[in-house]
Amino acid sequence: MTTNTSSTYSTPVPTGRRFPSYQQLPIIDLSAADRGPQARALLHAQLHSAAHDVGFFQLTGHGVSEAETSALLRAMHRFFALPEADRLAIDNVGSPHFRGYTRTGDERTGGSRDWRDQLDIGAERAARTPGPGEPAYWWLEGPNQWPAALPELRTAALVWIERLSEVAARLLRELLTAIGAPAGFYDPIFGERAHPHLKLVRYPGSAGDGGDQGVGAHKDYGFLTLLLQDQVGGLQVQREDGLFHDVPPLPGAFVVNLGELLEVATNGYLVATNHRVVSPAGATERFSVPFFYNPRLDARVEPLPFPHASAAPGVTDDPSNPLFAEYGFNELKGKLRAHPLVAARHHAELLTPA
Repeated sequence: MTTNTSSTYSTPVPTGRRFPSYQQLPIIDLSAADRGPQARALLHAQLHSAAHDVGFFQLTGHGVSEAETSALLRAMHRFFALPEADRLAIDNVGSPHFRGYTRTGDERTGGSRDWRDQLDIGAERAARTPGPGEPAYWWLEGPNQWPAALPELRTAALVWIERLSEVAARLLRELLTAIGAPAGFYDPIFGERAHPHLKLVRYPGSAGDGGDQGVGAHKDYGFLTLLLQDQVGGLQVQREDGLFHDVPPLPGAFVVNLGELLEVATNGYLVATNHRVVSPAGATERFSVPFFYNPRLDARVEPLPFPHASAAPGVTDDPSNPLFAEYGFNELKGKLRAHPLVAARHHAELLTPA
């Protein structure tokens, strides 16, 4: 995999309306929504442009405090400092719900190994086994796995899921308003049975074999992703020139990207954008916390009514990545591809023969 990790590139290709800067993503202050009509109108113009042109932006003014962030980060660092035996005691291979710890190199993106380890966490619910005639995606509901030696991690992670769900819900409503759509159009497919997903991720440095895929190029398949990244860097976003550009860390900000469901809902007017992570050099560790704001597993995403629909270019066609009407099938498809060990152990009947 050939990677250009420099932030300096040749002159970008113009979009026809502007010459974009690739040195940083758009920076959007969500608190402007509370500062009167003029500030909110500017916020909506910025959101509209970022979501339509880039699909990525940095979010400030979100209301999540430094104390709340520090509590989660402390718990995360303590988790990765546990003895390997404690982490492997909650190996996700033991969970038919794809919850728990994934060892370095066990996850796949685009069929290639991702050089990171992580803890996958979702809404804390009872295990659900699909009955006869029920969709297989109900396997994705179930309990999390928590390290016995670190009880505070459960509290910190579940509080974070609740907190970022609030931020994402507010952001989605402002985004829909920004493009002239009803703010609450998708409220019914979230609510108590929404399917949020949190990852606590460590990139342990380079793989040592010349591979630099921290995470391979991909798009997220939900509605919104809010990423907390440290100061090491490595996240790259594919921009209009077709190249992958660094996303410099911005203290206190979340990196936000749109998922494929919003692209489908707007027939391509809002864009889900390819992104990847390049492994840090040598033995340098990188930590990140992506949060995925997803609807109910059985949600059917209806087309969004908005005044710019006639300007929508259509959804990106990728025969290797078909999108389904019910959200749960998209999530299950991704999990089966990304976690082949879990899939083989618990869901062999769902795998497509080679």
